Amino acid sequence: MADKRKPLISGNWKMHMNHLEAIQFIQKLSYLLDQADYDTADVSIHPPFTNLRSAQTVLDADNIPIALGAQHCHWESGGAFTGEVSAPMLARLAVSHVIAGHSERRLLFGETDENVNRRVQAILAAGMTPIMCSGETLAEREAGQTEARITAQVDAGLVGLKRDQVGSMVIAYEPVWAIGTGRTATPADAQAGCAIIRDRVRAGFGSKAAAQVRIQYGGSVKPINIADLMAQPDIDGALVGGASLEVESFSRIVRFRLQ
Repeated sequence: MADKRKPLISGNWKMHMNHLEAIQFIQKLSYLLDQADYDTADVSIHPPFTNLRSAQTVLDADNIPIALGAQHCHWESGGAFTGEVSAPMLARLAVSHVIAGHSERRLLFGETDENVNRRVQAILAAGMTPIMCSGETLAEREAGQTEARITAQVDAGLVGLKRDQVGSMVIAYEPVWAIGTGRTATPADAQAGCAIIRDRVRAGFGSKAAAQVRIQYGGSVKPINIADLMAQPDIDGALVGGASLEVESFSRIVRFRLQ
């Protein structure tokens, strides 16, 4: 982790917790974290859409310095898209970070690289920060296609963006074989994937954008491995799944410097 890039620890709740549970979680998390923790790392939580207003209310009312994030959005600002939510709608709820192209969206809902790019552009246009995900499957890894897969996803996801836009966003390396499986990439594996992303940004958008963009690692992140992951030079945070659903666990991940 470079000293000049403040890490971002993001909790992706996926399809878990109702709005009352979200309020309780946020309040408990705020009790467990202190100013030194917020000085060390930015924190975002990404609840289901149904929880966003309740989460926004408690964050604002208690002046809690945790960023509100969403898990997904549509690329259109409005229209006949039943079940979808637009980026401007999220921005009106004070959402600041939106995940785009999570592996579950790609695998379960047919998300394409083109779709991801359109979402990233919509998120930026609405004044929010995209967390754009990339990563290889186990079959791709075993076939020696890790670099090719990551490169293709990053290139496609960043089409049409300007250098300053790329530098301001977050890109997550999430090896699909390590998500929800309990199988974690070694710190060296995680660093290698994140380095591929940074090198690709450097090649396409220059050294300044590559130095600015924050790259998270996601895949079975836990309190026991977070410190070793965060010690890697190209890892600037974590996109946390299952371990973000238990407040003590997530708080320990945020406080990785103490592990």
